[in-house]
Amino acid sequence: MPSKRSYTALKVGYTFLNGKSCKASSEFSHFQITQKMSRVGKAPITVASGVTVTVDAANIVTVKGPKGELKQAVDRDLKVEIADGKVTISRPTDQIRHRAVHGLTRALIANMVEGVANGYTKVLELVGVGYRAAVAGQQLDMSLGYSHNIIFDLPKEIVATAAMEKGQPPRVTLTSIDKQLLGQVAAKIRGLRKPEPYKGKGVRFQGEIVRRKAGKTAGK
Repeated sequence: MPSKRSYTALKVGYTFLNGKSCKASSEFSHFQITQKMSRVGKAPITVASGVTVTVDAANIVTVKGPKGELKQAVDRDLKVEIADGKVTISRPTDQIRHRAVHGLTRALIANMVEGVANGYTKVLELVGVGYRAAVAGQQLDMSLGYSHNIIFDLPKEIVATAAMEKGQPPRVTLTSIDKQLLGQVAAKIRGLRKPEPYKGKGVRFQGEIVRRKAGKTAGK
């Protein structure tokens, strides 16, 4: 059932909400707004072929697949059920805390299932004169216009490759089965030289649109 919340509005002036005129004096109006709750948490997760999902007594979900294994601790109040190739998460009450973690837990487990089955990829572009990148083991060596190169240590769960093609900015491709970790690492690399709005130089995600600003015009 959708929940209802009551609000008290103060009407001041000659118009209010629907455009109808009213007196200039202040009036109080009590009305109700019906709020529909999210249904993300209730949606079942379809387990891909070759992927297994298990839950232990401590409510830790383990997902194994062709590309690896991931684990996620689930709130003790939530119930994770696995049946007929689908995973469902249920909450005991509609308390704010339970509603908050219900959809989140469902999204995290769904990302784990997708990650161990197909993996995730993020591509970063290094836009700027003299910008370069090279990968040696778990270290990413980048030249980003500073007086020194930047050596970025990659987690063992991340696999990185660097490519330079004629007419294209250098690209760094990051792949991993952990979507959350991949996003954090990519954001940290981008933060080393964020795109600036005048010439667009910096590290950006592939396909990212950088809002540009007009520079100062020369005096007449």
